[in-house]
Amino acid sequence: MQKLKSKVGLYLLMVLVLLVVGVVGLGNRVVSGKESYEDLKVFSEVLSKVQNNYVEDSEVKDLVHGAIKGMLQILDPHSSFLTTEMYKEMQVDTRGKFEGIGIEITIRERVLTVVSPIEGTPAFKIGIESEDQILKIDGIFTKDMSLAEAAKRMRGPRGTEVTITIMRERFERPKDFTITRGVIKLASVSSKVIKGNGNKIGYIRLRQFQENTAKDMIKELKKIKIKELDGLILDERFNAGGLLSVAVDVADKFLPKGYVVVTTRGKGEDQTITFKSNRAPFIPVGMPMVVLVNAGSASASEIVAGALQDWKRAVVVGAKTFGKGSVQTIYPLSDGSALRLTTAKYYTPKGISIHAKGIMPDVFVENLRKEEKENIISEEHAIREKDLLEMENRLKSKDVKKPQTDPNSQDMENEKIGMKYFEDLQLQRAIDIIRAAKILEASKKL
Repeated sequence: MQKLKSKVGLYLLMVLVLLVVGVVGLGNRVVSGKESYEDLKVFSEVLSKVQNNYVEDSEVKDLVHGAIKGMLQILDPHSSFLTTEMYKEMQVDTRGKFEGIGIEITIRERVLTVVSPIEGTPAFKIGIESEDQILKIDGIFTKDMSLAEAAKRMRGPRGTEVTITIMRERFERPKDFTITRGVIKLASVSSKVIKGNGNKIGYIRLRQFQENTAKDMIKELKKIKIKELDGLILDERFNAGGLLSVAVDVADKFLPKGYVVVTTRGKGEDQTITFKSNRAPFIPVGMPMVVLVNAGSASASEIVAGALQDWKRAVVVGAKTFGKGSVQTIYPLSDGSALRLTTAKYYTPKGISIHAKGIMPDVFVENLRKEEKENIISEEHAIREKDLLEMENRLKSKDVKKPQTDPNSQDMENEKIGMKYFEDLQLQRAIDIIRAAKILEASKKL
Protein backbone atom coordinates (compact mmCIF):
# COMPACT_ATOMS: atom_id res chain seq x y z
CA MET A 1 0.00 0.00 0.00
CA GLN A 2 2.84 2.34 0.92
CA LYS A 3 4.64 1.59 -2.35
CA LEU A 4 1.44 2.26 -4.27
CA LYS A 5 1.07 5.67 -2.62
CA SER A 6 4.67 6.45 -3.43
CA LYS A 7 4.18 5.48 -7.07
CA VAL A 8 1.04 7.61 -7.29
CA GLY A 9 2.92 10.52 -5.76
CA LEU A 10 5.83 10.16 -8.15
CA TYR A 11 3.49 9.80 -11.12
CA LEU A 12 1.71 13.02 -10.22
CA LEU A 13 5.06 14.68 -9.68
CA MET A 14 6.17 13.68 -13.18
CA VAL A 15 3.01 15.30 -14.56
CA LEU A 16 3.78 18.41 -12.50
CA VAL A 17 7.34 18.51 -13.80
CA LEU A 18 6.12 18.28 -17.39
CA LEU A 19 3.65 21.10 -16.78
CA VAL A 20 6.28 23.30 -15.13
CA VAL A 21 8.84 22.69 -17.86
CA GLY A 22 6.17 23.38 -20.49
CA VAL A 23 5.17 26.67 -18.87
CA VAL A 24 8.77 27.75 -18.44
CA GLY A 25 9.45 26.95 -22.07
CA LEU A 26 6.60 29.23 -23.16
CA GLY A 27 7.99 32.26 -21.32
CA ASN A 28 10.25 34.94 -22.77
CA ARG A 29 12.97 34.06 -20.31
CA VAL A 30 13.73 30.42 -21.09
CA VAL A 31 15.21 28.30 -18.31
CA SER A 32 17.34 25.43 -19.57
CA GLY A 33 15.92 21.93 -19.14
CA LYS A 34 18.95 20.88 -17.09
CA GLU A 35 18.45 23.69 -14.55
CA SER A 36 14.76 22.91 -14.24
CA TYR A 37 15.43 19.21 -13.80
CA GLU A 38 18.09 19.71 -11.10
CA ASP A 39 15.84 22.02 -9.08
CA LEU A 40 12.77 19.84 -9.43
CA LYS A 41 14.79 16.74 -8.56
CA VAL A 42 15.16 18.08 -4.99
CA PHE A 43 11.41 18.65 -4.85
CA SER A 44 10.88 15.09 -6.05
CA GLU A 45 13.15 13.77 -3.32
CA VAL A 46 11.30 15.69 -0.59
CA LEU A 47 7.90 14.59 -1.84
CA SER A 48 9.03 10.99 -1.92
CA LYS A 49 10.44 11.18 1.62
CA VAL A 50 7.23 12.72 2.93
CA GLN A 51 5.09 10.09 1.24
CA ASN A 52 7.19 7.18 2.52
CA ASN A 53 8.23 8.37 5.97
CA TYR A 54 5.85 10.98 7.38
CA VAL A 55 4.08 9.67 10.46
CA GLU A 56 0.59 10.13 9.01
CA ASP A 57 -0.90 9.54 5.56
CA SER A 58 -1.00 12.60 3.35
CA GLU A 59 -2.68 13.39 0.04
CA VAL A 60 -0.38 14.23 -2.84
CA LYS A 61 -2.78 16.98 -3.94
CA ASP A 62 -2.53 18.65 -0.53
CA LEU A 63 1.28 18.45 -0.61
CA VAL A 64 1.48 19.91 -4.09
CA HIS A 65 -0.97 22.71 -3.23
CA GLY A 66 1.04 23.45 -0.09
CA ALA A 67 4.24 23.64 -2.13
CA ILE A 68 2.61 26.04 -4.58
CA LYS A 69 1.42 28.28 -1.73
CA GLY A 70 4.92 28.38 -0.27
CA MET A 71 6.44 29.19 -3.65
CA LEU A 72 4.08 32.13 -4.20
CA GLN A 73 4.43 33.40 -0.64
CA ILE A 74 8.06 34.38 -1.18
CA LEU A 75 7.17 36.50 -4.24
CA ASP A 76 4.88 39.27 -2.94
CA PRO A 77 1.71 39.63 -0.82
CA HIS A 78 -0.64 39.73 -3.80
CA SER A 79 0.50 36.55 -5.56
CA SER A 80 -1.41 33.58 -4.21
CA PHE A 81 -2.90 30.17 -4.92
CA LEU A 82 -6.69 30.06 -4.94
CA THR A 83 -8.48 26.83 -4.18
CA THR A 84 -11.63 26.11 -6.19
CA GLU A 85 -13.76 27.58 -3.40
CA MET A 86 -11.59 30.69 -3.04
CA TYR A 87 -11.58 31.25 -6.79
CA LYS A 88 -15.38 31.20 -6.89
CA GLU A 89 -15.55 33.65 -3.96
CA MET A 90 -13.08 35.98 -5.65
CA GLN A 91 -15.26 36.21 -8.75
CA VAL A 92 -18.11 37.52 -6.57
CA ASP A 93 -16.08 40.63 -5.67
CA THR A 94 -16.66 42.29 -9.03
CA ARG A 95 -20.36 41.47 -9.20
CA GLY A 96 -21.52 43.63 -6.33
CA LYS A 97 -22.66 41.38 -3.48
CA PHE A 98 -21.21 39.00 -0.88
CA GLU A 99 -21.47 38.23 2.86
CA GLY A 100 -18.78 39.34 5.26
CA ILE A 101 -17.56 42.42 7.15
CA GLY A 102 -16.64 44.71 4.24
CA ILE A 103 -12.92 45.48 4.14
CA GLU A 104 -10.17 45.37 1.52
CA ILE A 105 -6.86 43.95 2.80
CA THR A 106 -3.23 43.65 1.81
CA ILE A 107 0.06 42.66 3.43
CA ARG A 108 2.59 45.35 4.36
CA GLU A 109 5.93 44.43 5.85
CA ARG A 110 4.57 40.91 6.45
CA VAL A 111 1.60 42.26 8.46
CA LEU A 112 -2.03 41.88 7.36
CA THR A 113 -3.20 45.45 6.81
CA VAL A 114 -6.52 47.13 6.01
CA VAL A 115 -6.46 48.99 2.71
CA SER A 116 -9.91 50.41 3.22
CA PRO A 117 -13.21 49.66 4.94
CA ILE A 118 -16.05 49.70 2.41
CA GLU A 119 -18.38 52.57 3.20
CA GLY A 120 -21.60 51.61 4.98
CA THR A 121 -20.49 48.05 5.83
CA PRO A 122 -20.24 46.49 9.33
CA ALA A 123 -16.47 47.11 9.41
CA PHE A 124 -16.92 50.77 8.44
CA LYS A 125 -19.68 51.34 11.01
CA ILE A 126 -17.71 49.80 13.87
CA GLY A 127 -14.71 52.05 13.18
CA ILE A 128 -12.16 49.98 11.24
CA GLU A 129 -9.74 52.37 9.49
CA SER A 130 -7.31 52.35 6.59
CA GLU A 131 -3.83 51.10 7.60
CA ASP A 132 -5.14 49.22 10.65
CA GLN A 133 -3.00 46.13 11.25
CA ILE A 134 -4.95 42.90 11.76
CA LEU A 135 -2.95 40.77 14.20
CA LYS A 136 -5.53 38.02 14.84
CA ILE A 137 -8.75 36.70 13.33
CA ASP A 138 -10.88 34.88 15.92
CA GLY A 139 -7.78 34.45 18.06
CA ILE A 140 -5.65 32.99 15.24
CA PHE A 141 -2.47 34.95 14.52
CA THR A 142 -2.30 36.30 10.97
CA LYS A 143 1.49 36.08 10.71
CA ASP A 144 2.31 34.21 7.47
CA MET A 145 -1.41 33.97 6.65
CA SER A 146 -2.16 34.53 2.94
CA LEU A 147 -4.61 37.18 1.79
CA ALA A 148 -6.91 34.49 0.41
CA GLU A 149 -6.98 32.63 3.73
CA ALA A 150 -7.53 35.83 5.72
CA ALA A 151 -10.41 36.85 3.45
CA LYS A 152 -11.97 33.41 3.78
CA ARG A 153 -11.81 33.58 7.60
CA MET A 154 -13.45 37.00 7.74
CA ARG A 155 -16.22 36.17 5.31
CA GLY A 156 -19.19 34.14 6.40
CA PRO A 157 -22.98 34.04 6.66
CA ARG A 158 -24.70 37.26 7.66
CA GLY A 159 -25.61 37.45 11.34
CA THR A 160 -22.52 35.51 12.44
CA GLU A 161 -19.67 37.20 14.31
CA VAL A 162 -15.94 37.46 13.77
CA THR A 163 -13.44 39.08 16.12
CA ILE A 164 -10.38 40.79 14.65
CA THR A 165 -7.53 42.10 16.78
CA ILE A 166 -6.40 45.51 15.55
CA MET A 167 -3.23 47.51 16.18
CA ARG A 168 -3.48 51.18 15.18
CA GLU A 169 -0.81 53.87 15.21
CA ARG A 170 -2.43 55.75 18.09
CA PHE A 171 -3.27 52.61 20.11
CA GLU A 172 -1.12 51.76 23.12
CA ARG A 173 -2.01 48.08 22.75
CA PRO A 174 -4.00 45.90 20.33
CA LYS A 175 -7.78 46.12 20.55
CA ASP A 176 -10.42 43.51 19.71
CA PHE A 177 -13.31 44.43 17.38
CA THR A 178 -16.19 41.97 17.26
CA ILE A 179 -18.10 42.49 14.03
CA THR A 180 -21.41 40.99 12.97
CA ARG A 181 -21.20 39.94 9.34
CA GLY A 182 -23.75 41.29 6.90
CA VAL A 183 -24.65 41.30 3.22
CA ILE A 184 -22.13 43.57 1.53
CA LYS A 185 -23.90 45.26 -1.35
CA LEU A 186 -21.46 47.21 -3.41
CA ALA A 187 -23.43 49.93 -5.14
CA SER A 188 -20.35 51.36 -6.77
CA VAL A 189 -21.65 54.81 -7.81
CA SER A 190 -23.87 57.47 -6.26
CA SER A 191 -24.41 61.17 -6.97
CA LYS A 192 -25.93 64.43 -5.77
CA VAL A 193 -25.87 68.16 -6.47
CA ILE A 194 -24.34 70.54 -3.91
CA LYS A 195 -25.86 74.03 -4.01
CA GLY A 196 -24.66 77.22 -2.34
CA ASN A 197 -23.29 80.72 -3.00
CA GLY A 198 -24.87 80.74 -6.42
CA ASN A 199 -23.06 77.58 -7.51
CA LYS A 200 -24.29 74.10 -8.40
CA ILE A 201 -21.56 71.48 -8.03
CA GLY A 202 -21.89 67.86 -9.11
CA TYR A 203 -20.71 65.17 -6.71
CA ILE A 204 -19.97 61.60 -7.83
CA ARG A 205 -19.01 58.96 -5.26
CA LEU A 206 -17.05 55.97 -6.61
CA ARG A 207 -16.88 53.20 -4.01
CA GLN A 208 -15.34 50.47 -6.15
CA PHE A 209 -14.50 49.61 -9.76
CA GLN A 210 -16.91 46.84 -10.71
CA GLU A 211 -17.97 45.53 -14.10
CA ASN A 212 -20.71 48.17 -14.56
CA THR A 213 -19.13 51.13 -12.73
CA ALA A 214 -18.35 53.21 -15.84
CA LYS A 215 -21.88 52.72 -17.23
CA ASP A 216 -23.44 53.49 -13.84
CA MET A 217 -21.33 56.64 -13.56
CA ILE A 218 -22.63 57.89 -16.91
CA LYS A 219 -26.20 57.35 -15.67
CA GLU A 220 -25.45 59.37 -12.53
CA LEU A 221 -23.79 62.17 -14.53
CA LYS A 222 -26.87 62.39 -16.73
CA LYS A 223 -29.14 62.34 -13.67
CA ILE A 224 -27.48 65.39 -12.11
CA LYS A 225 -27.37 67.15 -15.53
CA ILE A 226 -23.61 67.56 -15.41
CA LYS A 227 -23.36 69.96 -18.36
CA GLU A 228 -25.52 72.50 -16.48
CA LEU A 229 -23.28 72.50 -13.39
CA ASP A 230 -20.36 74.71 -12.36
CA GLY A 231 -17.95 71.92 -11.49
CA LEU A 232 -17.54 68.28 -10.50
CA ILE A 233 -16.18 66.47 -7.45
CA LEU A 234 -15.13 62.85 -7.97
CA ASP A 235 -14.89 61.21 -4.54
CA GLU A 236 -12.60 58.13 -4.50
CA ARG A 237 -11.97 58.04 -0.76
CA PHE A 238 -12.02 54.52 0.74
CA ASN A 239 -12.11 53.12 -2.81
CA ALA A 240 -9.77 50.13 -2.70
CA GLY A 241 -9.89 49.59 -6.45
CA GLY A 242 -11.16 46.83 -8.67
CA LEU A 243 -10.88 46.13 -12.38
CA LEU A 244 -8.12 47.82 -14.39
CA SER A 245 -10.25 47.96 -17.56
CA VAL A 246 -13.01 49.78 -15.67
CA ALA A 247 -10.56 52.32 -14.22
CA VAL A 248 -9.39 53.12 -17.75
CA ASP A 249 -13.01 53.42 -18.89
CA VAL A 250 -13.81 55.82 -16.04
CA ALA A 251 -10.80 58.06 -16.74
CA ASP A 252 -11.77 58.01 -20.42
CA LYS A 253 -14.92 59.98 -19.57
CA PHE A 254 -12.88 62.99 -18.45
CA LEU A 255 -9.90 63.10 -20.85
CA PRO A 256 -9.68 64.07 -24.52
CA LYS A 257 -9.27 61.27 -27.03
CA GLY A 258 -5.81 59.75 -27.34
CA TYR A 259 -4.50 60.69 -23.87
CA VAL A 260 -2.51 58.08 -21.91
CA VAL A 261 -4.40 56.87 -18.83
CA VAL A 262 -1.94 54.31 -17.46
CA THR A 263 0.89 52.04 -18.56
CA THR A 264 1.49 48.57 -17.16
CA ARG A 265 5.03 47.21 -17.35
CA GLY A 266 5.87 43.58 -16.79
CA LYS A 267 8.50 41.02 -17.75
CA GLY A 268 6.97 40.08 -21.07
CA GLU A 269 5.94 42.22 -24.01
CA ASP A 270 2.32 41.15 -23.56
CA GLN A 271 2.37 42.62 -20.02
CA THR A 272 3.71 46.02 -21.11
CA ILE A 273 0.64 47.88 -22.32
CA THR A 274 -0.27 51.55 -22.64
CA PHE A 275 -3.96 52.33 -22.17
CA LYS A 276 -5.32 55.51 -23.77
CA SER A 277 -8.65 57.32 -23.81
CA ASN A 278 -10.44 56.42 -27.01
CA ARG A 279 -13.37 58.82 -27.26
CA ALA A 280 -14.32 62.43 -26.64
CA PRO A 281 -14.84 63.29 -22.94
CA PHE A 282 -18.35 63.03 -21.54
CA ILE A 283 -18.09 66.32 -19.64
CA PRO A 284 -16.71 69.65 -20.95
CA VAL A 285 -12.90 69.77 -20.74
CA GLY A 286 -13.01 73.26 -19.24
CA MET A 287 -15.26 72.31 -16.33
CA PRO A 288 -13.44 72.65 -12.96
CA MET A 289 -12.91 69.24 -11.39
CA VAL A 290 -11.59 67.93 -8.06
CA VAL A 291 -10.71 64.33 -7.15
CA LEU A 292 -10.89 63.43 -3.45
CA VAL A 293 -8.50 60.72 -2.20
CA ASN A 294 -7.19 59.38 1.10
CA ALA A 295 -5.14 56.49 2.49
CA GLY A 296 -7.99 54.13 1.60
CA SER A 297 -7.76 54.97 -2.12
CA ALA A 298 -5.85 52.20 -3.84
CA SER A 299 -5.12 50.44 -7.11
CA ALA A 300 -7.71 51.37 -9.76
CA SER A 301 -8.70 54.56 -7.91
CA GLU A 302 -5.04 55.60 -7.91
CA ILE A 303 -4.92 55.05 -11.68
CA VAL A 304 -7.81 57.48 -12.22
CA ALA A 305 -6.46 60.08 -9.78
CA GLY A 306 -2.94 59.81 -11.24
CA ALA A 307 -4.12 60.21 -14.83
CA LEU A 308 -6.30 63.25 -14.11
CA GLN A 309 -3.54 64.79 -12.00
CA ASP A 310 -0.75 64.25 -14.57
CA TRP A 311 -2.81 65.81 -17.36
CA LYS A 312 -3.88 68.63 -15.01
CA ARG A 313 -7.50 67.77 -15.73
CA ALA A 314 -8.37 67.82 -12.03
CA VAL A 315 -7.01 69.04 -8.71
CA VAL A 316 -6.35 66.10 -6.39
CA VAL A 317 -7.34 66.91 -2.80
CA GLY A 318 -7.01 64.92 0.43
CA ALA A 319 -4.29 62.63 1.81
CA LYS A 320 -1.66 60.43 0.13
CA THR A 321 -3.15 57.30 -1.36
CA PHE A 322 -2.38 53.73 -0.33
CA GLY A 323 0.19 52.87 -3.00
CA LYS A 324 -1.07 49.55 -4.36
CA GLY A 325 0.35 49.83 -7.86
CA SER A 326 0.75 46.26 -9.07
CA VAL A 327 -1.25 44.24 -11.59
CA GLN A 328 -2.50 40.75 -10.77
CA THR A 329 -3.45 38.30 -13.50
CA ILE A 330 -5.71 35.33 -12.76
CA TYR A 331 -4.72 32.06 -14.43
CA PRO A 332 -7.42 29.37 -14.10
CA LEU A 333 -5.94 25.90 -13.51
CA SER A 334 -7.13 22.52 -14.72
CA ASP A 335 -8.66 21.36 -11.41
CA GLY A 336 -10.85 24.45 -10.94
CA SER A 337 -8.33 26.27 -8.77
CA ALA A 338 -6.46 29.39 -9.94
CA LEU A 339 -3.16 31.21 -9.76
CA ARG A 340 -3.25 34.90 -8.85
CA LEU A 341 0.10 36.27 -10.00
CA THR A 342 1.60 39.76 -10.00
CA THR A 343 2.57 40.32 -13.63
CA ALA A 344 3.14 44.08 -13.94
CA LYS A 345 3.20 47.45 -12.20
CA TYR A 346 1.17 50.60 -12.87
CA TYR A 347 2.76 53.82 -14.14
CA THR A 348 1.00 57.17 -14.46
CA PRO A 349 1.09 59.09 -17.79
CA LYS A 350 4.28 60.82 -16.60
CA GLY A 351 5.91 57.42 -16.01
CA ILE A 352 5.69 57.56 -12.21
CA SER A 353 5.27 54.25 -10.40
CA ILE A 354 2.32 54.14 -8.02
CA HIS A 355 3.59 51.06 -6.18
CA ALA A 356 4.48 51.65 -2.51
CA LYS A 357 4.47 55.42 -3.19
CA GLY A 358 0.87 56.31 -3.84
CA ILE A 359 -0.49 59.53 -5.30
CA MET A 360 0.46 62.72 -3.47
CA PRO A 361 -2.46 65.19 -3.58
CA ASP A 362 -2.04 68.67 -5.04
CA VAL A 363 -3.76 70.06 -1.95
CA PHE A 364 -3.12 68.11 1.23
CA VAL A 365 -6.09 68.10 3.61
CA GLU A 366 -6.42 65.52 6.34
CA ASN A 367 -9.88 65.06 7.81
CA LEU A 368 -10.09 65.57 11.55
CA ARG A 369 -10.88 62.62 13.76
CA LYS A 370 -13.96 62.75 15.99
CA GLU A 371 -12.02 63.65 19.13
CA GLU A 372 -10.23 66.48 17.29
CA LYS A 373 -13.48 67.94 15.93
CA GLU A 374 -14.86 68.27 19.44
CA ASN A 375 -11.94 70.45 20.54
CA ILE A 376 -11.98 73.15 17.85
CA ILE A 377 -14.25 75.93 16.65
CA SER A 378 -14.00 76.98 13.02
CA GLU A 379 -13.97 80.75 12.40
CA GLU A 380 -15.96 80.12 9.22
CA HIS A 381 -18.74 78.33 11.11
CA ALA A 382 -18.63 80.26 14.41
CA ILE A 383 -21.90 81.74 15.69
CA ARG A 384 -21.78 85.53 15.55
CA GLU A 385 -23.79 88.24 17.32
CA LYS A 386 -26.15 88.72 14.37
CA ASP A 387 -26.94 84.97 14.44
CA LEU A 388 -27.89 85.16 18.13
CA LEU A 389 -30.16 88.16 17.47
CA GLU A 390 -31.87 86.36 14.58
CA MET A 391 -32.51 83.28 16.75
CA GLU A 392 -33.86 85.45 19.58
CA ASN A 393 -36.27 87.24 17.21
CA ARG A 394 -37.55 83.91 15.86
CA LEU A 395 -38.25 82.66 19.37
CA LYS A 396 -40.14 85.86 20.28
CA SER A 397 -42.29 85.77 17.15
CA LYS A 398 -45.42 83.66 17.62
CA ASP A 399 -46.68 84.11 14.10
CA VAL A 400 -43.72 82.62 12.27
CA LYS A 401 -44.68 79.32 10.67
CA LYS A 402 -42.14 76.71 9.74
CA PRO A 403 -42.01 76.44 5.94
CA GLN A 404 -43.31 73.21 4.49
CA THR A 405 -40.44 71.34 2.86
CA ASP A 406 -40.54 68.13 0.94
CA PRO A 407 -38.23 65.83 2.98
CA ASN A 408 -37.15 64.13 -0.26
CA SER A 409 -36.40 67.35 -2.16
CA GLN A 410 -32.92 68.26 -3.40
CA ASP A 411 -32.93 71.42 -1.23
CA MET A 412 -33.62 69.35 1.87
CA GLU A 413 -30.83 66.99 0.92
CA ASN A 414 -28.46 69.93 0.51
CA GLU A 415 -29.39 71.21 3.95
CA LYS A 416 -28.41 67.84 5.40
CA ILE A 417 -25.17 67.87 3.42
CA GLY A 418 -24.43 71.42 4.53
CA MET A 419 -24.50 70.36 8.17
CA LYS A 420 -21.70 67.91 7.39
CA TYR A 421 -19.36 70.25 5.51
CA PHE A 422 -17.52 71.31 8.61
CA GLU A 423 -17.01 67.68 9.62
CA ASP A 424 -15.69 66.80 6.15
CA LEU A 425 -12.82 69.23 5.63
CA GLN A 426 -11.68 67.49 2.45
CA LEU A 427 -15.08 67.90 0.79
CA GLN A 428 -15.30 71.51 1.97
CA ARG A 429 -11.89 72.27 0.45
CA ALA A 430 -12.96 70.66 -2.83
CA ILE A 431 -16.06 72.88 -2.93
CA ASP A 432 -13.95 75.97 -2.17
CA ILE A 433 -11.52 75.15 -5.01
CA ILE A 434 -14.32 74.85 -7.57
CA ARG A 435 -15.93 78.08 -6.37
CA ALA A 436 -12.55 79.85 -6.58
CA ALA A 437 -12.06 78.52 -10.12
CA LYS A 438 -15.42 79.96 -11.16
CA ILE A 439 -14.54 83.34 -9.63
CA LEU A 440 -11.20 83.41 -11.46
CA GLU A 441 -12.91 82.45 -14.70
CA ALA A 442 -15.41 85.30 -14.29
CA SER A 443 -12.62 87.79 -13.48
CA LYS A 444 -10.90 87.03 -16.81
CA LYS A 445 -13.95 88.32 -18.63
CA LEU A 446 -13.80 91.77 -16.98
